[in-house]
Amino acid sequence: MGACVGSFLNVVIYRVPLNMSVNEPKRSFCPGCRKDIPWYRNIPIFTWVWQRGKCAECKMKIPVRYVLVEALTMILWGAAWYFFGMNGQPGEAFLLMVLLTLLVSISFIDAEHYIIPVKMTWWGAAFAIVGAYFFPELVTLVKSDLGWPGWREALVGFAAGYAVLQLVVWGGKLAFGKQKFSFEKPVDWELREPEEDDPMGQLCLVLDGEAFEWGDMFYRPTDKLMMDGCDFLVDGKKVAGESLVMRGEQVAIGEQIFKIEEISSLSGKATEVVRPREAMGGGDPPLLAMIGAFLGWPAVIFTLFGSSLYALLGALLLRVGLGKPLPFGPFLALAGVTWAFGGWKIWEWYLGLMTVGG
Repeated sequence: MGACVGSFLNVVIYRVPLNMSVNEPKRSFCPGCRKDIPWYRNIPIFTWVWQRGKCAECKMKIPVRYVLVEALTMILWGAAWYFFGMNGQPGEAFLLMVLLTLLVSISFIDAEHYIIPVKMTWWGAAFAIVGAYFFPELVTLVKSDLGWPGWREALVGFAAGYAVLQLVVWGGKLAFGKQKFSFEKPVDWELREPEEDDPMGQLCLVLDGEAFEWGDMFYRPTDKLMMDGCDFLVDGKKVAGESLVMRGEQVAIGEQIFKIEEISSLSGKATEVVRPREAMGGGDPPLLAMIGAFLGWPAVIFTLFGSSLYALLGALLLRVGLGKPLPFGPFLALAGVTWAFGGWKIWEWYLGLMTVGG
């Protein structure tokens, strides 16, 4: 069953970032030749292995991600049933399966596209709060003396998850929200349109050969890029000025203002650039809020610290340098899964030490 759900998650992971419906077209298709995949060629795990990771029609390579998602979902669903369903808590096992399903899809979308589908987290959190009313044991793995009902624990977990990480986002923006580049000699820059065959492509600024995507720079309405330079060209015509201010929808050069959507090309030379950036994506707070709604406020604290350790380890293993983007969603998800499958016992052990020490 878990592998079949994982097969559907592959549809979600592929279509949601492209703003495609997960219901239409109903049948899965090959992204290369666009031909429908019949049911007998869409058997989870087996088909990928049998066809050696290739489309049966056009022989295009099918990413290993597909079989990983199916196998991972199968394992996680089995673990949820083993730890909860077989211990007389089928309702809690079902809630955990829903959470794991959401975390798998969100993690792979974030890892591939650096985006978190926020609507998915809101719906997941709402489901968790309602589910906690009927099956409260998952959100209260760590017992407290407050005696709150499950739905209230879920609400507090939701609020704590969102508030804690949103404060981190705001603090990170204040501390690391600008990146400055200075050049001894003027360097070339230009705005570059996305490729026609890249539906996920964005307008980007190419500065001295390095590309910065529009959505990463102009996430907030107040974000602006400031540049000192010369030889500014708008649609091939030189515009007088020694500096410009660029926002998400317009660029000001000297006293002239141009709307981005109305110009076909923009380029020049730069000596100094200060660009806006985000320390953390805006989808991470809703993701932690959803985890808190399913698992409770203690899980929020555990997940925050655990994900930071996982991210540090991941950056070292992947050799991601300072200033390079690293999707945080998968690490939040991994820490949340760790809590559900035994991490909460570490929390209880630590609280026990604190009690003895006190």
